[in-house]
Amino acid sequence: MNESRSDKIFSFTNYFLVIVLTLLILYPLIFVLSASFSNPKEVLNGSVWLLPKGFNVDAYMKIFQNKDIINGFVNTLKYTVFGTAINLVMTIMAAYPLSRKDFRGRNLIMGIFVFTIFFSGGLIPTYLLIKDLGMIDTFWVMVIPNAVAVWNIIIMRTFFQSTIPFELQEAAMIDGCSNLQILWRIIIPLSLPVIAVMVLFYAVGHWNSYFQALIYLRDKELFPLQLVLREILIQSQVDDLMKGTAETQAQQQLLVEGLKYSILVVANLPMLVLYPFLQKYFMKGFVVGAIKG
Repeated sequence: MNESRSDKIFSFTNYFLVIVLTLLILYPLIFVLSASFSNPKEVLNGSVWLLPKGFNVDAYMKIFQNKDIINGFVNTLKYTVFGTAINLVMTIMAAYPLSRKDFRGRNLIMGIFVFTIFFSGGLIPTYLLIKDLGMIDTFWVMVIPNAVAVWNIIIMRTFFQSTIPFELQEAAMIDGCSNLQILWRIIIPLSLPVIAVMVLFYAVGHWNSYFQALIYLRDKELFPLQLVLREILIQSQVDDLMKGTAETQAQQQLLVEGLKYSILVVANLPMLVLYPFLQKYFMKGFVVGAIKG
């Protein structure tokens, strides 16, 4: 198809803007990665722009020798895996019946769910409730209180309604399938795009969570990685990391500079690795589940 002059200008403008935005998004990631492998002196001097200079992995070695960071990484991995599994089960079990036309009272229940998006008890009543449940300073306080997100229930319910014909479920009922069999054998296999979106949403939320741990956890053995990083990067508690390695203030400053970038890479790498595996489902599941119905 022959494009008019205005169409060519429009296409060129779109490509140009997309390229510029892509570079603006990618450059900070590339810079942090390069700085983490560079000599801290080069980073402080502003010599590192794109590629590493003075290849150095001392900061990474120091990170993986630190007990708190390793423990925080393992804790965050546990919270993310178990928390995402609980989130996914709860979301599916709530969204599936709410998507069924033959489920009485579904609109009322959905209205109650939506009400909780706009109104909640607040931080203090929530804390008191969790304290009364005996979950303070426990593993479960990081995965149970936020076991489900109403917005994600809405997305998944809409996906079920708009993508999977109800006649297909009726046919399965005629063949003798129970509700759980329909869910397991029909609904879930046909809903991989939206399930992948939910996995990504919930996993990123758990991985980046620190405020909940800041409120409910006192035992450092249960601290997630983000809370450990907060102490290191914001409160500048790097004494343990530098014991026996830095003899002068200048050396300490160099080590701290290298640690900042290296810790950022370690903290964000798992989510960056996860995304490419879910990317092919991401836009399809999100768009279909959000705008139809």
